[in-house]
Amino acid sequence: MHVNLAVVVLVLIVQRKVDTADSADVYNTSSKERPLNAHKRRLSLEDAVEIQQCLLSAGDVGCGTFECFTNNSCEIRGLHDICMSFLHNAGKFDSQGKSFIKDALKCMAHGFRHKFSCVSRKCVSVKEMVFQLQRECYNKHNLCSVVRENTNVMMEMIHFQDLFPRGPHVELVNILLGCGEEVRVAITHRIHAQCEQNWGALCASLSLCLPDHSSIQTAPTVTPVPAISSSNFLPRAKSPLSQHDVQQI
Repeated sequence: MHVNLAVVVLVLIVQRKVDTADSADVYNTSSKERPLNAHKRRLSLEDAVEIQQCLLSAGDVGCGTFECFTNNSCEIRGLHDICMSFLHNAGKFDSQGKSFIKDALKCMAHGFRHKFSCVSRKCVSVKEMVFQLQRECYNKHNLCSVVRENTNVMMEMIHFQDLFPRGPHVELVNILLGCGEEVRVAITHRIHAQCEQNWGALCASLSLCLPDHSSIQTAPTVTPVPAISSSNFLPRAKSPLSQHDVQQI
């Protein structure tokens, strides 16, 4: 419980600067800009049609279905990256993990095709549909059982910069945090180490609670958060995914 809370506190501190900037944008927006902001909160009709056509033409194997959500007015990002990460790392999982990857991705692809046309075009509705399918398919195919036996490789797939803004990566981490104390501790170490690497003193000021500690301690003051820039993050090298990798699963 303490470790879970520590991760939440860590993420919220860094997110606060982003939220403050977003709030300022909302209240300082001119009347001419407000219709555009309202439009961004709803999936455009053109995007909805394109996504539906993409889903119908994509197959169950590979990450084609998840690529359908890459560019849209609701800014739903992360599904395709998670799928590619699973496929790139499939060879590192045990047999149960390989089966999970194949079955969970197929479950989500099938669910998107059947549920997308029935959901409202409001971004909040589309995103909730995405998160709900993640939870259903990951739980149905025993993600927690898989990650407990493949903790190290699963931690390699978690990257601090993917947690902003909230999206499928955050939902995945939320699910993993419910997979037991050992997994929660591993996630905490992973996120804290990457946070310090990218944000320095901000994360160093937060002492995360691990099993040997009894409480979470934070510094009296928080170092101001610098503006988020992709240049602050170390690039992750990714090799092209071959057809052999997909067939291996």
